Amino acid sequence: MSSRSTPLRLHPRTVALWFFALFLIAASALSTSARAQIHLKTSSNAPASVVQTPRVRAELVAQAPDGVTAGQTLWLGLKLTHEPGWHTYWKNAGDSGLPTDLQWQLPAGLSAGAIEWPTPHALRVGPLVNYGYEGDILLPVPVKVAADFQAPASGMAEIHLSANWLICRVECIPESGEFTLQLPVQGTTATHGSDFLKAHAQQPTQLSATGKATVQAAEGDERINLRISGLPAALQGQSLEFYPENAETFKHAAESGKDWQQRWDGNDWVAEGLPLSDMRGETPRQLAVVIALPTAAREAALSQGQPIAWRSELSVEGQWKAAALATVSPALAAALEANKNAAAAPAAPPASSASSLWAALLGGLIGGLILNLMPCVFPVLAIKVLGFAGHGQNQRAQRMGGLAYAAGVILSFIALGALLLSLRAAGQHLGWGFQLQSPIVVSLLAALFTVLGLNLAGLFEFGSILPSRLASAQARNPVVDSFLSGVLAVAIASPCTAPFMGASLGFAIDMPTAQALTVFAALGVGMALPYVLAAFVPAVVRWLPRPGAWMQTFRHAMAFPMFATVVWLVWVLGHQSGMDAAAALLALLLALAALIWSLNLSGKSRAVLTTLAVLLTAGIGYYAMPLITTQATGATATESSELWQPWSAEKVQSLQAAGQPVFVDFTAAWCVTCQVNKRTTLSNAAVLDAFAQRKVQLMRADWTRQDPAITQALHALGRSGVPVYVLYAPGKPPVVLSELLSQSEVLTALAQM
Repeated sequence: MSSRSTPLRLHPRTVALWFFALFLIAASALSTSARAQIHLKTSSNAPASVVQTPRVRAELVAQAPDGVTAGQTLWLGLKLTHEPGWHTYWKNAGDSGLPTDLQWQLPAGLSAGAIEWPTPHALRVGPLVNYGYEGDILLPVPVKVAADFQAPASGMAEIHLSANWLICRVECIPESGEFTLQLPVQGTTATHGSDFLKAHAQQPTQLSATGKATVQAAEGDERINLRISGLPAALQGQSLEFYPENAETFKHAAESGKDWQQRWDGNDWVAEGLPLSDMRGETPRQLAVVIALPTAAREAALSQGQPIAWRSELSVEGQWKAAALATVSPALAAALEANKNAAAAPAAPPASSASSLWAALLGGLIGGLILNLMPCVFPVLAIKVLGFAGHGQNQRAQRMGGLAYAAGVILSFIALGALLLSLRAAGQHLGWGFQLQSPIVVSLLAALFTVLGLNLAGLFEFGSILPSRLASAQARNPVVDSFLSGVLAVAIASPCTAPFMGASLGFAIDMPTAQALTVFAALGVGMALPYVLAAFVPAVVRWLPRPGAWMQTFRHAMAFPMFATVVWLVWVLGHQSGMDAAAALLALLLALAALIWSLNLSGKSRAVLTTLAVLLTAGIGYYAMPLITTQATGATATESSELWQPWSAEKVQSLQAAGQPVFVDFTAAWCVTCQVNKRTTLSNAAVLDAFAQRKVQLMRADWTRQDPAITQALHALGRSGVPVYVLYAPGKPPVVLSELLSQSEVLTALAQM
């Protein structure tokens, strides 16, 4: 029979591999540059020396009055212009935070020194005290030009800088930028001369006199007294601010309170009773501290050309304990004691790691089985039922198809796991389901399910629009079709985290690569196992009727789960990039549907309408892509209310320090299980009343877009994906609840709090 009378049909799963490859490539490309996508938005009109984010403008600047001259020193710096309310950190960030890090790539003959940090000021967030900068600040770096420096033939020295900074308001967001600056070898570069002058004026003046620090150890408490000599006589009698350069030495929050006193003893400034941190290593023999004018008095001093801060290196007398366990919670004390015992104990035998691997493998297998019951996988279940019915009573075809499907599932899980591990090894903060944190991947999947839905609805057959050689591939190789259906299953199921699966993935992330990949393979085995059993045990699918006309009706009905998946993906994109992006994607999908419809026409109208549809799709795509890749702002980006507040690690720490319990919902718009739990258990009146009675602060950590802070928090909990539900009770370890959250589980956890 000719192909004309019997059009070749290509099953929708046959094209799944193309789309799956597309979204893997997109996920890899987007994740590799995730910091730029999630946190940075570089202006298209700005030079490569400028990076603009919604929170800060960062610029690489230089001061070289004599050009790049052999044997001389020039200055480079990163200028940060913070939006109101935002701040970055000093070399010692204080109770929380991270200092800005600069990594230089300079021409041969140029060597960069350390940042010459301007004097910070105290930043108070709840009970925490940090040290950092607001407004405009320049971090200057001296660059030594070697005596044998040879000028490049171009006459320009190309400067590259990779910078990382943590910017905070109440929430904290890691940001980074790549900067390039062309510096003329001959001539003057001093466009930011005033910024460098101000930065130099803000640096502490080194005191020549050596100060002294004396440790006072008391029962359950340790403090230190400082005596600093050599300060200007004009400062006598003034109250000064104190900034320690040594991290994890002092209780910074207590430094700003009334737990210690400062006074003048002749020409010496004395601080008495500064509390030492409970978490310390070996006693440093030297302490470096900065003593500064109060923030309000600095501008006047700078305008008069006077210094605003002084740096002193103090020799330490006395010895403090390794850790003052009496001042910390019993849980923390036990953890410290366990760490001490572990350090003194011999190395654990290999059986310990082997048992962890076997536990992770078992959890992955069970989690993969349960994954088949998660809402994400329902569209695949429908397609698999259609596939089993299509094989009818051909047991050999069923068995080959079941094995091929299993191979597609297992290899796809291994490939996705390998990609995740390689990106994490490259420094990306990613977790399970990372691909759906990319708006482009979400859009590609929406296009895939639109095409599959139109095919199942009978609008077109792949064989009518694809080359005959490609279209006949499915008929010649039905095993390939089953393999690709496994690939499609993983593409849909990968954002989900089932019970047992979260803990196993958390273990796998920290395992050696070979062991980690076996856990991902076990996950695939668990997911594929029911279909392999169905393929080899005829009784499992015997309830299905023989192939017949009902299959066409069933096929058309299966289009609706595909379109429902498209609705969900458009909703996810709305959370990621805003409603304009969701509308743009819908318009793009409409144009795609028109293009597919036009390809099935015949005669002259096909060429005309197809051309118009291609132009329409390209035009909408041109305007849609910038909207799709833009991060949403405002309420669309972060769901919050009077009841649920946006999560931040600092908020959790602050509330726990104040004795208030916290419940955190780690969620994402693309996680269907998260949305089910949110609209059932977490909206239940009895559960909400129990939270209110115990004064539990509810927080929501939205992982819809990549967020390194949330990724790190999940990693600390031994998890690599969402949903994760955690109850923090003061003085107790965090309680991690199950992924399929129930009302009784939450109420029980609250009762035991």
